[in-house]
Amino acid sequence: MKITVLTSVETVRPTQEDLDVVVAQVVRALRKLGHSVSVLPLFSDVPEFFKGLSRRKPELVFNMAEMFGESVMGDMLVAALLETQGVRYTGGGPGDLYLSQDKGLSKKLLDFEGILYPRFAVFSQTEGFETGGNLRMPLFVKPLRADASIGIAANSLVHDTGALMKRVSAIHRELNDSALAEEYIEGREFYVGILGNSKPLAMPPVEVDFTGFPEDQPKILDSRAKWNVTSREYKGTRSVVAELPDELRAKLLKVSMDAYRALRVRDYGRVDLRLTGTGEIYVLEVNASCYLEESAEFAMAAGAAGFSYEQMIGKIVEATMERYGK
Repeated sequence: MKITVLTSVETVRPTQEDLDVVVAQVVRALRKLGHSVSVLPLFSDVPEFFKGLSRRKPELVFNMAEMFGESVMGDMLVAALLETQGVRYTGGGPGDLYLSQDKGLSKKLLDFEGILYPRFAVFSQTEGFETGGNLRMPLFVKPLRADASIGIAANSLVHDTGALMKRVSAIHRELNDSALAEEYIEGREFYVGILGNSKPLAMPPVEVDFTGFPEDQPKILDSRAKWNVTSREYKGTRSVVAELPDELRAKLLKVSMDAYRALRVRDYGRVDLRLTGTGEIYVLEVNASCYLEESAEFAMAAGAAGFSYEQMIGKIVEATMERYGK
């Protein structure tokens, strides 16, 4: 097929160096699978975006756009633009991405399906206070909609009301987003990648190994642990394919599959969970159209399931085309 890889950029005239490394990886995989591939960078110029699509005339857009200009809801906006053009594209639609991004709303859907999640409260900038039950300290405070650990630091874990309101105010002021405060769940952290639609496949769980994490810090993957390669937090964590008893693995996969379906995730996604010492499994987040870099957790899980990187990308294309009836 003729496939266009769509990616967000932070400048109007990007160079190759401005593109995320995952773009070249996906392009290479698609070409190895025999597809004709082009790349379309997107900042925030809608007419130019439409012209780019018109010139390329793709049979499928491999949508990796996470931003639209500086909007944290950019992935939803890009999906909506693709819908207006009647273009087939991989991953979540505007509605699925909205559900995935609004962590308060997603927890309500999990609750409706009887799926365990941390109790929470939403501190909106413009609307009334919203709570999901009586909360117990400590609380983990983060932006309601931002992802990639934006706005998450060691001080995101609060132990009293004063610290809570200080963190809420900082998120309102610095990120222009509502704040989500949820009960902190102590335990092991897992990621479960899922592929497909009508018959989705839950792949082997990946666990975050906190063995080398600073002992004086809460076991949280904040922005330093994810992105600051020189920090103790980054050096002290790694993701590994989890070694688990069959029964526990089956429980993690079932909870993940239930959450994936509850939030209407399409084609592929990742479910983040925590397992307490008493065996309770909490869904922390459901990530539609998750990150596909070769060393990231989704690709790691695919490898554990027996798929090469090219096969994983091919499975996403197959799931998308099946969804469109092709």
